[in-house]
Amino acid sequence: MHADATQAAVAVAESLGLTVHAAVTLHNSNKLTLRLQPCDVLARVATVTDKSPQFEVDIARRLAEAGSPVATLISPEVFARDDYVVTLWTYYEPATTQPIRPADYAAALAQLHAGMRQVDLPTPRFTDRIAEAQALVADPARTPKLPDADRTFLAATLERLGRAVSSSGRPEQLLHGEPHPGNLLATSTGPLFIDFETCCRGPLEFDVAHAPEEVADHYPDLDRDLLRDCRTLVLAIITTWRWDRDDQFPNGPQLGIEWLNDLRQATTVR
Repeated sequence: MHADATQAAVAVAESLGLTVHAAVTLHNSNKLTLRLQPCDVLARVATVTDKSPQFEVDIARRLAEAGSPVATLISPEVFARDDYVVTLWTYYEPATTQPIRPADYAAALAQLHAGMRQVDLPTPRFTDRIAEAQALVADPARTPKLPDADRTFLAATLERLGRAVSSSGRPEQLLHGEPHPGNLLATSTGPLFIDFETCCRGPLEFDVAHAPEEVADHYPDLDRDLLRDCRTLVLAIITTWRWDRDDQFPNGPQLGIEWLNDLRQATTVR
């Protein structure tokens, strides 16, 4: 897939008059992310059956119009080429190698959430993410290396915390879905969020739970008990993904074991 997907991205960029002499792989999992040079454009490539690129483009375009801190599109179009769809984005050279300060991280996330309150698009609820994880845990064919005891533990944790967060009574709105540090770029114009295919509706605490713990100290009006539950729920979800037989995350199997231990500790100290 990699070579054909890269060729599709290069062909799309060149059809727009962009000069491409090299395509550097930045990330390769469920989607292929490339830096095209010397035009310095970021290309995201998915299979033609994947509907999330159009959703991501629609969200990003509306957030940009609302003045949210988001990466900008080179084109608002989703390009179909052979068996792939390609979206083109501005490539941002990292402005610093230092982590974004927690206060700046929180301010950017709060600004993103404010913009998201202005976006009216059909979006899934965060509970869909839980249901996907539950389906993985319940299917030994998809998670063949997950030990039975851990399978039972994960299923119970997802059920209990999913029910607790879902019934919290906190207001829900459009969320990024995964605003972790890997999806927040430090640029010369300030922090910018990327990767909007995971957008969903839910309480703000579900989003803040993906950020480093210090960020929550600078984000106003959070329910701390709910935030704790969301952190543990998010850990349960991403731990489940690491046991997926098709998971391509670097060091995925090792992380699956480490995060299971972290999850047991988090649920023990509650």
